[in-house]
Amino acid sequence: MSRLVAIVGRPNVGKSTLFNRLTQTRSAIVDDTAGTTRDRQYGKVDWDGQEFSIVDTGGWVVNSDDIFEEEINKQVHIAIDEADVILFVVDASVGVTDLDDKVAAILRRSKKPVILVANKEDKSDSRYNVPEFYGLGLGDPIEVSSANGSGTGELLDEIVKDMPEPDMDDKPEENIAKFAIVGRPNAGKSSLINAFIGEERHIVTDIAGTTRDSIYHRYNKYGFDFYLVDTAGIRKKQKVNEDIEYYSVIRSIRAIEASDVCIMMIDATRGIEAQDGNIFSLIQRNKKGLVVCVNKWDLIEDRSLEAQKRYEQAIRSKFAPFTDFPIIFTSALTKQRIFKVLETAIQVYENRRRIIPTSQLNTYMLEQIAITPPPSNKGKFVKIKYVTMLKEAVIPTFVFFCNLPQWVKEPYRRFLENKIREKWDFHGTPIQIFMRDK
Repeated sequence: MSRLVAIVGRPNVGKSTLFNRLTQTRSAIVDDTAGTTRDRQYGKVDWDGQEFSIVDTGGWVVNSDDIFEEEINKQVHIAIDEADVILFVVDASVGVTDLDDKVAAILRRSKKPVILVANKEDKSDSRYNVPEFYGLGLGDPIEVSSANGSGTGELLDEIVKDMPEPDMDDKPEENIAKFAIVGRPNAGKSSLINAFIGEERHIVTDIAGTTRDSIYHRYNKYGFDFYLVDTAGIRKKQKVNEDIEYYSVIRSIRAIEASDVCIMMIDATRGIEAQDGNIFSLIQRNKKGLVVCVNKWDLIEDRSLEAQKRYEQAIRSKFAPFTDFPIIFTSALTKQRIFKVLETAIQVYENRRRIIPTSQLNTYMLEQIAITPPPSNKGKFVKIKYVTMLKEAVIPTFVFFCNLPQWVKEPYRRFLENKIREKWDFHGTPIQIFMRDK
């Protein structure tokens, strides 16, 4: 079951700074100007062995001069509706404002678990304002400073405690592949699902998870046996009145987290857009296998091999540095190459589960390392003595044991990954490399 946390609040309370602190990134732009956050940011948080997704939202405003006010407020509503836990961030250095009261009223009606976060507690006299926030009717405020990190450990403990537990009765069989079809609106996701299961629906079974979570369609025909992870059709259509692009990414988070391999749809008639980059980043952060499906290829005038190569090169350039994934040109409407998509997804799933014997790994990799050793640092040399592959890891994970692991930088890790990919087929799946002291 995927788990989603939304950060909400009025402008300039430190939502984006808190997002960066919890995700340990600098993804969200931070500025004192109200309305800075318009494009949503999505990240992963790992705390005490538990992972969850987190989304930053724009500041809630009313009757402002910001031309984006209506769209920002729509997207805040979406995040509240979709989230499992909501972080309501307020400014402890200012106290309660009218906008805080308005956001609190929305959250009380949502019936969702809400954690009240009193930010900027490091500022002078800010703690004297904290008791005011009890009047919002959302429980005890947790005092934090997203700028210096104080209090964020207690906040993460509270988030994990409020997170819903998965219903094990609704989970599919673990040893069967789970494929999610994701992509921006109108890329052809529904058409591809219909092409897979439309006419032979009687041999497809639905396993419904919790409300708002993914639905698994068991597909077992033509020699295939896997689950399609789908989020379509769970909410009533009359309730879907929000920004469709933003909604698609929120829903993609759920589908991606519930899958082993993502079939990412790109509309050939529109090219590669920013939303494609957002969804690709979500797939990478969640460490899922990837098959890129360029749909509506039948509508392109120039369908030559050279045109395909140019399109493929543009995709790999956009999604670099991870470029070792299959790209298939399809038409869901005419069913062109749709079975190639399934065959490729199965192969990526098998690559994701591939285990390399330790003896083979050491024989090949130590030879490559001897030919191209790590660069020296301050006259000292890194000596890699042994490599092994973790058997229980979610994705292919390799551990290299050496004398100075902290001196092995990202370019050399990439070199090691490339050598592994040259020798063994990990096409379509990410690889993790760790350096450890021998």
